[in-house]
Amino acid sequence: MPFPPTNERLRSRRRFLTYGLGLAVAWGCRRVTPPEPPGELTGLTLGEASDLLKSGRVSSVDLTEACLARIDRFDPGLNAFITVTADEAIRTARECDAERGRGASVGPLHGIPIALKDNIDTAGIRTTGASAVFEHRIPADDAEVARRLRNAGAVLVGKLNLHEFAYGGSSTVSHFGTMRNPWSLDRVTGGSSGGPAAAVAAGLCFAALGTDTAGSVRGPAAHCGIVGLKPTYGLVSTRGVLTLSWTLDHVGPMTRTVRDAALMLDAIAGYDPLEPTSVDRPVPDYAGALRTQTSNLRIGTPRTPFYDNLDTDVAAAVDQALGVLDTLTASRADVTLPASGSPATIWDAEASVYHAEWFAASPELYQPSTRATLERAAGAPAPAYAAARREVDLLRREISPVFDNVDVLVLPTMKAAAGLIEGAGGPGRGNNNVAFDVFGLPAISVPCGFSAAGLPIGLQIVAAPWAETTVLALAHAYEQAAGWHTMRPDL
Repeated sequence: MPFPPTNERLRSRRRFLTYGLGLAVAWGCRRVTPPEPPGELTGLTLGEASDLLKSGRVSSVDLTEACLARIDRFDPGLNAFITVTADEAIRTARECDAERGRGASVGPLHGIPIALKDNIDTAGIRTTGASAVFEHRIPADDAEVARRLRNAGAVLVGKLNLHEFAYGGSSTVSHFGTMRNPWSLDRVTGGSSGGPAAAVAAGLCFAALGTDTAGSVRGPAAHCGIVGLKPTYGLVSTRGVLTLSWTLDHVGPMTRTVRDAALMLDAIAGYDPLEPTSVDRPVPDYAGALRTQTSNLRIGTPRTPFYDNLDTDVAAAVDQALGVLDTLTASRADVTLPASGSPATIWDAEASVYHAEWFAASPELYQPSTRATLERAAGAPAPAYAAARREVDLLRREISPVFDNVDVLVLPTMKAAAGLIEGAGGPGRGNNNVAFDVFGLPAISVPCGFSAAGLPIGLQIVAAPWAETTVLALAHAYEQAAGWHTMRPDL
């Protein structure tokens, strides 16, 4: 089965297998002259790669070798990976091909190379949180989302770099070094899921999982020109993910297209009885929902504060995107959202509790900015935390009436394109995402244009709780109409 336990912890060399050997495994030597494979395999979307696997035009070994070769070539400049599991990836890709050769397939992710943010536990493979604190930590068990991806047949090619313990928005703070934006190596990727965003944008894997507490899936997705989906709070289990905030943590897919995000969500969504925040409710067919008509949808534009002080390029790109959306939907009107309270009070207090034992034992192992934040958080008064936590519960109820008159909210993901790495370290400038972690709403960022400097700009689409199908349907319709998802960085 894909990515079984392994003690491989260090970056592995690229290994070459012939195309013919891959096909012999995949088809059990039933074909003498196989069809020619496509050109650059890593330029495919997850959905395209899955379709080619199903048709027999490529093997999982082909795809995996292509990703590993690209990692070897480009990751030294991007620093997206902490651990590359090359040997295990090839081994599990062969198993997938053999299973497919016997007529067995467990779905669209079967044999697809993916990677995980390195705060998501993987059995037998180190999970570091990008910190010296956990540099040699090897979990005994998979996180629930890793287990589900394994059962769906995904092939793990490695673990991805992040802002230390997901506690920041720049991805310049990591024991394993700064992540760099594939569109411009002197720019930030956004954080904290900077490694996943860079890896997917650069074609080092076909999809990744990130985590989102204050926009950490959607912000990096916007800065790197990919799709990032934050599901409704409680839809995807966070068990086995290193905690930043129990109240605000989400796990979500980071992909090249909306279809790819839907395929990933189909694999990871659903009730986990061992996770207290998981909600037991039916899970629809998210990939199937992409065919849903959007012509009856009503758009709400939350002007304040989300459209305030936008960079000129962002304002122009979003205005153009709204024009496209007007042709796809029924109406558009301005709306007002409740203020999102004091989320930093919550994540600081909960992070302080989670890290208390390790921080007391080895504070020097934390990066200086993380250490300073945890020192400050340790002194937070309990009444302030209790009030902020209560406020979240109320806000998650108060947001629902907004959707009586509109079906979706549309806004810029970030107010500016990716900033320079030099001098970075804090939260991303103009983060428009935090409120939707507080509200717990499903939200997706999709590419909607470029700045004058050639840097990606993201558009965010948000819907009512559990309305992922609506978010995905409109995002897919916009993506297909606008075409920005076809753009790739020139590495």
